[in-house]
Amino acid sequence: MRPTQQDRIPAVDLQTDRAHPARVYDYMLGGKTNFAVDREAGDRIIAEWPNSRAAACAARAVMHRMTRRLAEVHGIRQFLDVGTGIPTAPNLHEIAQRVAPAARVVYVDNDPIVLAHARALLTSTPEGRTAYIDCDLRDPEKLLVEPALLDTLDLSQPVALTLINIVHFLSDEAVLPLVAHLLDVLPAGSFLALTAGTADSAPEQAEIASRRYREAGIENHLRPRAGIERFFAGLELDDPGVVLINRWHPELDDGPVLADHEVMAYAGLARKP
Repeated sequence: MRPTQQDRIPAVDLQTDRAHPARVYDYMLGGKTNFAVDREAGDRIIAEWPNSRAAACAARAVMHRMTRRLAEVHGIRQFLDVGTGIPTAPNLHEIAQRVAPAARVVYVDNDPIVLAHARALLTSTPEGRTAYIDCDLRDPEKLLVEPALLDTLDLSQPVALTLINIVHFLSDEAVLPLVAHLLDVLPAGSFLALTAGTADSAPEQAEIASRRYREAGIENHLRPRAGIERFFAGLELDDPGVVLINRWHPELDDGPVLADHEVMAYAGLARKP
């Protein structure tokens, strides 16, 4: 029997001696795929910003809404999710395939613990497909020739590039050219869905979170709205533009809508003409 991608996922070094943003985020969401060093970093943030867990859940919820809108309103059937993070149900493919069972999703992350749990990302519907690639956003050339990507997605057809809670871990100089390069490869009609951290709405709390991440050895760059809009240069922004995540198509099912000062991230969705 031919081995599946699930069978080929190797054993990995989980690097439990230092905090990782994916694991800290998992802890903030109430997950269990984290270690003492991650919980220590998270607890320092929570102690000084008690609402930080609700803000993390809001950041996850906006990903769900973006995925549904891409599938329902814009008819997107292919997704390239870079910086996937630790699997947290429902995952992106589950949201997309509820709308369109034949949707195809490629997940990309470089965190060894995400790789260790990648099997949870490979539970596609029979009609659709999912794949996981152990790769880094900072190496787009490697990503774009990965057999798992080329076997799963048809790059002659529109693709949604989703960058959720990842670009704020890289500087403008590093990340803007990377995003532009990935978009250049995708055909017209593709989309960029992006969320990114900001201090605009809650300067004091954002500085606390940013400082605690830095103390844990995690680089981070909070951007004003204009800085985040730079990622969408040359694209057609979808309604309502780049807005705080609590204002991006809020839904009753997400629970109480948070006030602006309770979140610290922007969201935006745009089409490549």
